[in-house]
Formats: sequence, structure tokens, C-alpha cells
Amino acid sequence: MEIDSKAWKILECLQQDARLSLTELARAVAMSVPAVSERVKRLEEAGVIQGYHARLSPQKAGYTLSAMVGITVAQPYKKKLLEILSAMPEVMECHHVTGADSYLFRLLARDVAHLEALVARVNHLGETRTSIILSTPISQQPLRQPR
Repeated sequence: MEIDSKAWKILECLQQDARLSLTELARAVAMSVPAVSERVKRLEEAGVIQGYHARLSPQKAGYTLSAMVGITVAQPYKKKLLEILSAMPEVMECHHVTGADSYLFRLLARDVAHLEALVARVNHLGETRTSIILSTPISQQPLRQPR
């Protein structure tokens, strides 16, 4: 799907506040409500808009640590690793990557002991490297129109 500048403006507004009414959204992008409604529907049907979500604070939910874990896994263990990670609610994302690691995943933990226990669940499948995230100066940037 080709995304024009009006659609990008709609996407920008929805990424800032997905709870905008169609009237508010139409006003923000200088379009009629029916036109905005149709654009949003097309963006949803094309899979550009994949859903509308609440953004939660891990810290306020009791997770005081965030870490990136890289793991090098032999081919026979990849499926098992992904099964284990998928079942762990603390795993926020997992990426199949190039380089020294096979996978890189981000997880949340209540404390260092919890982090250690989480990493121990996959240690037997390969070599892990864990980096505790000290701060996140750039987080969840909105998707923007390429220049």
C-alpha cells in the first residue's frame, strides 16, 4: 500500500494518541470525518495499523530491571528456545539476528535475583550474554514518513 502524506499525518496523530475520536482526528489533519474514517479503515485493512494499545509503565507494574540478552543457539535448540521465551511473560520482544548471537531478546525483571532466574531458564540451550539496561534515552519512536 502506498502511504501518502495525509495518511502519514493520520498515522502520526494516532501514534501520539490512539484514543482520538474521528472528529478530533479529522480536525487535526484538516479532512472531513468520512474521509478520515475511510483512510483509517484502509490503513487497518492493509495491516499498516495493526491495533490500538495501552502503554504501560514496567516500573509501576513492579519490574525494576530491564535487560537485553543475546544467546548463541545451535540449530537443534532454536525451536525449544522460542517455545520457552514465548511462554515467559517477562520477555517483551525477541529478534533473530546476525552476528555472534542467534537471538537477542529484551526482558523485564523485578530484581537481579529474578533476572538471574529468568536467564537460567535458557542457559542450557546456548551461551548467553546479558546487559542490564541502565536507561533508555530513545524509546518507542513513532514510525514516521521516510525522507
